[in-house]
Amino acid sequence: MKKISLLLLSLCCMLTGAVAQKGNLQKGDYGYLYCHMNDRGRAWTAYALSRDGFHYHDLLGGDSIFSDHEHARIEGATRDAYICRTHDGKGYLMVCTDMNVGRFKDLKKASEWDNYGIILLRSSDLINWESVTFDYRKGTSIFSNPQDKSVYKDWSTINRVWAPQVQWDADYRWPDGRQGGYFIYYSMWNRGEEQYDRMYYSYADESFTRLTQPKPLFDWGYATIDADINWVEADQLWHMMIKKEGGKPGLFTATAPALTGPWSEPVEDDYVSFEGKKKCEGVSAFQLAGSDEWVIGYIEYSSRPKNYRLCLADRYMRGFHSPRNIVGVDRPQHGSFLRLTKKEYKRLQKWSDSMMKK
Repeated sequence: MKKISLLLLSLCCMLTGAVAQKGNLQKGDYGYLYCHMNDRGRAWTAYALSRDGFHYHDLLGGDSIFSDHEHARIEGATRDAYICRTHDGKGYLMVCTDMNVGRFKDLKKASEWDNYGIILLRSSDLINWESVTFDYRKGTSIFSNPQDKSVYKDWSTINRVWAPQVQWDADYRWPDGRQGGYFIYYSMWNRGEEQYDRMYYSYADESFTRLTQPKPLFDWGYATIDADINWVEADQLWHMMIKKEGGKPGLFTATAPALTGPWSEPVEDDYVSFEGKKKCEGVSAFQLAGSDEWVIGYIEYSSRPKNYRLCLADRYMRGFHSPRNIVGVDRPQHGSFLRLTKKEYKRLQKWSDSMMKK
């Protein structure tokens, strides 16, 4: 009787669509949005559209989709754009690195690859964006829980806050009892207190304007950056693809039962190894509409010109194969992908066409 009841409950959930969504909401079967850092001179955030996930065309001629000076309040440039839907499907979120490599001298940075913060953005239409910038040098006062124990003694010496990404965590519980939060993960490095870049995480509330103090996600004993986390239904695990600075080159996978871990050691016998000793980073994985296989995007940046690559993986996000360059995008770089409905695709195309005519 118990088994029959569970079966009926499962069938009911399937029929009513009540099965809980793990991670970010996936919606749309008409096309794809590639939201990325454009690599022409000073970096900015650009859009490109595709019907098949492999062949794209730039919107706005590859120019910036918004004013960097308005949103990147620390250095005036946005990098590493990651885009997703809100968990209720009523809007869109984006996170970026606030960083302008070309300004390192006038900003008096110790290194051109230093930066100090990230940007949280939200939109109702993928065109108009509001944002909050977090300057980590200001310390715990910028976070929603400043009284909690801090990972650093001195925040003023922080020198990297890189490549944030987002996953909705329906299981997270806030101190006041609210359920659900946006798990934002990124790498940080504070030269004064640690030896290399490590992965950390914070939580943002549904307003996407408040952020908790960062906590360590894992530490493998060497620098790690550009993590990309996705829920893989086939094995019921979170998969993280990441660039690790230790050991052999490539893009590696680790798994965990929960977003906060514990994360496994990287898998050493099944990884993105097509590029040999060439350097790669900026992983972004997505599934094609109607398929359980994965497309893995990444930037191979040793070559001139650089190559933005797309390879395939099976439903377990294993067995990487068939690498190819993305087609139709001018100077693609680190970014992310969003499946689109027909209405969304047409709206973005119309917006681009109207702006190009001005």
